[in-house]
Amino acid sequence: MTDFVQISCGDAIARVNLRGAELKSWVVGGDDLLWPGDPASWPDSAPLLFPVVGWTRDGIRVDGRRYPLGLHGFIRHQIFAVVAAAPDRVTLATSADAQTKTLFPFNFHMNIEYQITTNKLRQVLHVVNEGSRPMPYAVGLHPGFRWPLPGATRAHAVIFDSVEAAEVPVIAPGGLFSQEKRAVPLHGRRLDLTPNLFSEALCFLDANSRGLDFCSDEKVLRMTLDNFRHIALWSLPGAKFLCLEAWTGHGDPVGFDGDLSEKPSMRLLVPGEKARHAATFSWRAP
Repeated sequence: MTDFVQISCGDAIARVNLRGAELKSWVVGGDDLLWPGDPASWPDSAPLLFPVVGWTRDGIRVDGRRYPLGLHGFIRHQIFAVVAAAPDRVTLATSADAQTKTLFPFNFHMNIEYQITTNKLRQVLHVVNEGSRPMPYAVGLHPGFRWPLPGATRAHAVIFDSVEAAEVPVIAPGGLFSQEKRAVPLHGRRLDLTPNLFSEALCFLDANSRGLDFCSDEKVLRMTLDNFRHIALWSLPGAKFLCLEAWTGHGDPVGFDGDLSEKPSMRLLVPGEKARHAATFSWRAP
C-alpha cells in the first residue's frame, strides 16, 4: 500500500500523503509551489487542523473532564482511506476511533476532496457529527508556500480582497490569545512582507476578506475561501516559506478554563449535521 496518492491535469501535479491527508507537493508547469518541509525549520507542508486550531490551555475540558488535546488537534496524525479517485481528484476519509476519543470524546467523520486543474487546486472538507450530542469543533488549513515564489525576484506582498484592520492579537506565552493588539504595516489591502514581521503569527480574526493574493512581480498565488472565519499568515525569521492559513477557530484566550463548547469561535454541530469548508488556490505566472 502506498503512502501517497497523486492527481494531475496536464502538466499540473499534486501529491497527498494518506497520513493526515496532507498535501505534500503541488507543481504547475514546472513551478514547484509548496514548501517541502524541512526538519531544521518547519517539517510540515500543509497540515489539516482539527478538532481545534492553535494551542490549548492544558488540554480541553468536556463535561468537567480534561482531555490532553494539544496544538492544532490530532487529525494531521490520522491515516485516511481513499474512498473515491479519478485522475484529477481524490476523496480521503477518516472517522473517530478509540484513540481519538481519549483526546476528543465525540464521534466524528471527516472527508476531504482534492481537485486539480491546469492552474488551480481545490480542497473541499466535510465534518460530520455522527454522535448523539452536539459536537464543538474548529477546522483549519495550514499550507506553506515557497517564499520567494518560483521565479520571483522582487519584494513580495499579500493583498487582501477587502480592507482589514491594521492590528492583530498579541500571542501570549503558550500560544494563547491575549486582549492586547499590535500594529502591522497594512496599508489598505496591501501588506508588504519582510521576515521580521513573523516573530509570531499574524492572525486576522473575523477577516473581512474571503480571499487574498500572495504576489511578486506579475506572479500571483491566489487563495479563495468558503466558510472560514479567520485568516492567518505565518513564517519563521529567515525561513523560505509563507503559510496562508484559513481557520474557523483559534487558540485559547488567556485564562480560558471553560468547556470546549464555550470557547470563543468554536462551531457546534448537532447530531447528524454536516459542515462544509473549502479553499481554492490558483497560480498565475505570466
